[in-house]
Amino acid sequence: MNLRLTWVQPEDLIGHELRQLALEGYDTSSAQSRWLAAGGHLAPERAGASPQLPNPALRALAQQLLDELSAPARPATPARPAFEAIRTQFGSGGPGTQPPVSGRGEVGGREVPPAHLHAVHAAWLGRAAGCLLGKPVEKLPLQGIRQLAKAAGNWPLRTWFTEKGVPQDLLHTFPWNRRSASTSLAENIDGMPEDDDLNYPLLGLLLLQRHGRHFTTIDVAKVWLDELPAGRTFTAERVAYRNLLDGIEPPGTARHRNPFREWIGALIRADVHGWTNPGNPEAAAEQARRDAELTHTGNGVHGAEFIAAVIAEAATGADVHRSIEAGLTVVPPQSQLHRAITHARQLARTTKDFDAVVDELHRTHAAHHWVHVIPNAAAITAALTHADGDFTHSVTRAVSAGWDTDSNGATAGSIAGLVAGHPDRLPARWTDPLRNHLSTTVADFDGIGFDTLAQLTFREATRS
Repeated sequence: MNLRLTWVQPEDLIGHELRQLALEGYDTSSAQSRWLAAGGHLAPERAGASPQLPNPALRALAQQLLDELSAPARPATPARPAFEAIRTQFGSGGPGTQPPVSGRGEVGGREVPPAHLHAVHAAWLGRAAGCLLGKPVEKLPLQGIRQLAKAAGNWPLRTWFTEKGVPQDLLHTFPWNRRSASTSLAENIDGMPEDDDLNYPLLGLLLLQRHGRHFTTIDVAKVWLDELPAGRTFTAERVAYRNLLDGIEPPGTARHRNPFREWIGALIRADVHGWTNPGNPEAAAEQARRDAELTHTGNGVHGAEFIAAVIAEAATGADVHRSIEAGLTVVPPQSQLHRAITHARQLARTTKDFDAVVDELHRTHAAHHWVHVIPNAAAITAALTHADGDFTHSVTRAVSAGWDTDSNGATAGSIAGLVAGHPDRLPARWTDPLRNHLSTTVADFDGIGFDTLAQLTFREATRS
C-alpha cells in the first residue's frame, strides 16, 4: 500500500494552484491544458490526497508547473487601511462601546478589567462547543448536513448532531466525519477532543508566553517546530511546515508551492490575538498578521486580521454588529474578503430565513474550495449577524451554513461567548458535555480545563 500524504503531494497541489490563481485573476488555461493533456487531474474536491500514486514523469511535471506558476511576481499582502485613519474615525479602540478598556485613550495600555477573565472563559468554552458541534459533519456537502439533521428532528439545527433516528441508507450516503464521529455525536461526547481549532489557540498562548506581544513570524515558526506535530497540521500549515524543514524562511513559507495561501488556516489562529488585546482591534490585527504571514498571503492574512479585530472589540462589551464593523476597518476595502463580508452582513440583515441566506452564499461562492477563507468568513459573518448575539443561534447557524463547519462553529462560538461575557450565560447543554477538559497533543496542555486556559489568557492580556 502506498503512503498518500494529504496536502503536500505535487500532483494534488497543482489543481489547487490553478484554482487559486484563477480566483486571483490570472489566466491559467495554458498550464491547465498541459497538465490535463499529460494525464493529470484537477485537485480532489474534498479529500486531501488523490488515491493513486502517479508515474514519476507526471509528478515531475507537477513540480515544474508549480514553480512556473509561482514565477509571475504576485504582490505581497496589501497593507491594511492606515491605523491612524481608523483611530481618527473611531478612537483608539475601534467603534465599540465605552467605558475605556485596553488601549482606549492610550494605545498599548494594559489596563484590563477583571470581568475580562469571565468573558475569555466564555470565549474558550464557546470556541470548543462550536467546534465540537461542527466536527461530525465536516467535509459533508450542505445537502448532507441538512438531511442528517432533519432525519433526527434537529432542523433548524438547535443542538448536537445524533445518529439516533437517522436511517442507515442516509448514513451510507452522507457518512459522519470518520475521525470525529466517535467523539462528537450527542451520544458519545465526553470532554473536548483534540482539534486543530483548539490546538492553535494553545500555540498562540505559548507564543505570547515565550516571546511576548512583539513576537516575530520567525518566533511563530520556532514554537511550531518545537511543539506542533507535523501530522496535526493541514493545508497551508502543512505546506509551510514542510517548507521550514526544507530551509525556506518566512514569508517564503507562505508562497512556495502553497496553493492554500488564502484558505482558512490563519483565521482559526486569530482568537488569542483578539482575546489578549481587549478594546484594541488594531493591535489584535497586527499580531494576527505576523502570525498569519508564516502560512498565508492576501485574503488569507486579511481573514486573520478581521477575526482578531472583531474579537478585540467584542471583548469591550460591544454587540456583535459593532464588533463586525470594527473588524471591517482593518480589511482593505477593495479586497475580495471585504466584499464578501459586506455582502454576507447585508444578506443576513435583510433575509428572515437563514437557509435562504446560506443558499445565496453558496451560489455566490460556488467557485471556492470549501476550506477557502472567502466563503467561510462570509458564513461566520452571516451567522453572527443573523443570530444577533444569541449564543445558540450563533453556533448552530455557523455550522448549518456548511463549508468548514468545525472551524466556523469554533470562531462563531468564541465571539458569541465574548458577547455573552460570562460562562454562566452560556446554555448548559453546550458547556456541560465539555467537562472542563481539553485533549491535545500540544505539550503540557493535555487535559487542561477551560477555566485554567482563561486565567492564562487573562495573564497575557494584562502583560505589557
